[in-house]
Amino acid sequence: MLEKVRTSADAQARSWISAFSHSLAMDDAAAVSRMFGVDSHWRNLCGISWQMATFSGSRKLADELCRRAGEVRATRFEVDPELLFPRSAVVAGEEVIEAIFRFDTVNGPGVGVVRLLPSREADALPKAWTISTLLDVEKISHARLRIDAPVSHERDFGKPSWLEQRRAEIGFEDREPDVLVVGGGHAGISAAVELKRIGLDTLVVDKQERVGDNWRLRYNGLKLHNKTPVNHLRYMPFPPTWPDYIPKDKVANWLEAYVELMEINFWTRTAFEGAEYDEKTQSWTAKVRRGDGHVRTLRPKHIVMATSVSGTPNIPKIATIENFGGKVLHSSKFSAGAEWRGKSIVVMGTGTSAHDICQELQASGAEVTMVQRSPTLVVNVDPSAQLYDKIYLGEGPHIDVRDLLNASVPLEVTKASHKLITREVRELDAPLLSRLEKVGFRLEFGEDDTGWPLKFRTRGGGYYFNVGCSDLIADGKIRLIQSSEIKHFVGGGLELTDGSTLKADLVVLATGYKGPDYIVSSLFGTEVAQRVGAVWGFDIDSQELRNMWTRTGQPGLWFTGGSFSQCRIYSRFIALQIDAIEAGRLEKAATASDQLKAKDRESLLGA
Repeated sequence: MLEKVRTSADAQARSWISAFSHSLAMDDAAAVSRMFGVDSHWRNLCGISWQMATFSGSRKLADELCRRAGEVRATRFEVDPELLFPRSAVVAGEEVIEAIFRFDTVNGPGVGVVRLLPSREADALPKAWTISTLLDVEKISHARLRIDAPVSHERDFGKPSWLEQRRAEIGFEDREPDVLVVGGGHAGISAAVELKRIGLDTLVVDKQERVGDNWRLRYNGLKLHNKTPVNHLRYMPFPPTWPDYIPKDKVANWLEAYVELMEINFWTRTAFEGAEYDEKTQSWTAKVRRGDGHVRTLRPKHIVMATSVSGTPNIPKIATIENFGGKVLHSSKFSAGAEWRGKSIVVMGTGTSAHDICQELQASGAEVTMVQRSPTLVVNVDPSAQLYDKIYLGEGPHIDVRDLLNASVPLEVTKASHKLITREVRELDAPLLSRLEKVGFRLEFGEDDTGWPLKFRTRGGGYYFNVGCSDLIADGKIRLIQSSEIKHFVGGGLELTDGSTLKADLVVLATGYKGPDYIVSSLFGTEVAQRVGAVWGFDIDSQELRNMWTRTGQPGLWFTGGSFSQCRIYSRFIALQIDAIEAGRLEKAATASDQLKAKDRESLLGA
């Protein structure tokens, strides 16, 4: 019976792809439209045309597919059973046939995923629900590597050694980088390794003392909150012996080793001080300050900002806090709870950092009060939080295939899927959530009850994976008050509206971070910031994250960030597009019409 189901899925997938390929070749948009369900989606990630966008509705996506396929001569669509044999699956509650296919374009080989709604009629073609198209970065990079690879058996004892060559390569004394990557966390080095692999001379700069210090120097209890199989770096996965949740210092040391072993050009103790773009030379004049105070001018053609989607501490204006006589610091500066043993601490905020810091302080013997400013999403770290990443957990295909399947899901289908998962999560976590509500904790579950992942992609935070702090709050071991209960700050702490005084020796502002827009304005000026527009959060028309991993309104300025898996998947598209620009196959900036549409959208959104 199982073999019959497999054969049926394979036959339906092959029949559909064959008919689809024929209809595209005939430029028959009406025929293509009939092959899709009315509520269908095409997600294009530099696959058929360079645009990263999702098109919804059978008529619209068919028109766009035919037009763009003709422009790049997309042909030879074929199912690839070696990557994934066509199979039955359930996606967002729908039973589908899932298949991976390949195709050719003038820009290189492509790969994609189609999800078909099985036909209930004999000999009738199924209708497609979702389809994705991507350029196959692996094949393109591999072909480039074979052409440019050095002769490994060469023995010229008069030449500089490998180590001497590496030092010269890192130094950039006699050349300019093609690409300057600002920020050396997992986002920056994920971009750098893809840029290098495709043949672009890349330099990463970071102000920290060591690679990985952006993790190493944070509070002691910090760990990744999703499981290790989700977070692998490209080309060098974590060992199978590693724990489910990786501690911060282990992450830091791995990033440091990764930079060394992948031969990424990296300058530590180097602060990026801004850049100006020269339209004539089509390059940047960038200033970086080295650890010894020396300012170096670099002239890269492209700058990739990898300073995190939440990189600059947000210090809100808090009325009367100037009256407080104790210490005030942002959560990014909090390093250890042990030094506050026996002290009274107020932590303002209810996101992940706030909870982790409260838990560490409580474990260290401090008297801790958490201040809630707005409703917060809370989910138990295991198993509930992991349910959104099921595609990476358990037995299954290689991680590259899982990434392909993950990236193929359009936004509207993701929302539908996450609403179902969130409903399950709320049932699993009901005992904890009920206990939290009893002590006055205000809960929410993401926009339209879609849970934490889309909350991260819209605002970069506002949730907590419970690893014990919620239980401490529910048990009264960590006190909870609402910000509305604070009358004003006084020298020794907070005076509350009920007339009591809450003693405090330290106030920790776990108030989040400013978004990338702030960084653009401060480092490149308001004109560039206006040209780029909003960064992060979903664009209404394209259904993609705004200005992430794609050309912006400012030539030569790119953005990357997000989770480990996001950076692993999408950094490759930055490399592809920059390579195409340098080869003269792609314009350097988003088109004027795209920029106009972006401005119109921002005015509608009040941006």
